[in-house]
Amino acid sequence: MRKFLYCEGKGFVEKNAWLPNTWVNVECPTTEDIEYLMTQFHVPDSFINDIADTEERPRIESEGNWLLTILRIPMESKEHKKPFTTVPIGIITNEDIFITICYFKTELLPDFIRYTQRKELDIRNKFTLILRLIYSSAVWYLKYLKQINNDINDAENELEKSIRNEDLIRMMQLQKSLVLFNTSLRGNEMMFSKLQSIFQEPQYMDKELMEDVETELKQAHSTVNIYSDILTGTMDAFASIISNNVNTIMKRMTSLSIILMVPTLIASFYGMNVINGLEEVKYSFAGIVILSILFSASAFIIFRKIKWF
Repeated sequence: MRKFLYCEGKGFVEKNAWLPNTWVNVECPTTEDIEYLMTQFHVPDSFINDIADTEERPRIESEGNWLLTILRIPMESKEHKKPFTTVPIGIITNEDIFITICYFKTELLPDFIRYTQRKELDIRNKFTLILRLIYSSAVWYLKYLKQINNDINDAENELEKSIRNEDLIRMMQLQKSLVLFNTSLRGNEMMFSKLQSIFQEPQYMDKELMEDVETELKQAHSTVNIYSDILTGTMDAFASIISNNVNTIMKRMTSLSIILMVPTLIASFYGMNVINGLEEVKYSFAGIVILSILFSASAFIIFRKIKWF
């Protein structure tokens, strides 16, 4: 699905057809959309193929007058293995042509368009639009990081009540999302540094916006590292607790086995079909039972003192 968006000084407004300096936003492109871009704008097919790769890293590539900027943006994932993931969005520019292609439906782009309308932004050049998209992606990283932090807290509360495999798996899935966020943000930062070296012309230099983008990227990256360290420490702590609980259970089971073994051993000696000298004793059975109880009680007291019970 493609949209033609034109900035008239009060944010981006959708148009029915392409005009110079119009932003062509293509989400979940069909074969018809791809053919339109290649025939109408002569977009290099290698650029489109690169964007289609879901594992494509953030980078910049040029071909003739065309410039491809690949940015990784966050989104909620429908996969069971990770609740959040990152996907590539390709930004293709050439003089008055500005095209974005993303093979996934995300919340970032519609939110960005509404934001430009709400703030009445006047975006007139391609570098400013690229910076705004990078800034918006960093904001969405922080939004999803807050959700991840809430999920971590919920999982911790559940684990404090009862350690279940489901909660541990949930935390492991969040850890995977944090690793993806960390890798993508690091790549976005490197790509942003390269963009600054490319767009050196005075008309592109908006120092305040560039500082805001750099600050937001660093904050998102720092937040990812903090949450990742917290989650790693929490999982290590719960792993130690689980190991300690297993050791406690094994000690109790061993103690119980030894206590039960004492009367079994005595009964085995006196239960043999041989002469043992107690055949004619009137209260020999009661004595053996009492002796077994005394030995078992002594073993129990010893294990209590060494805190095995």
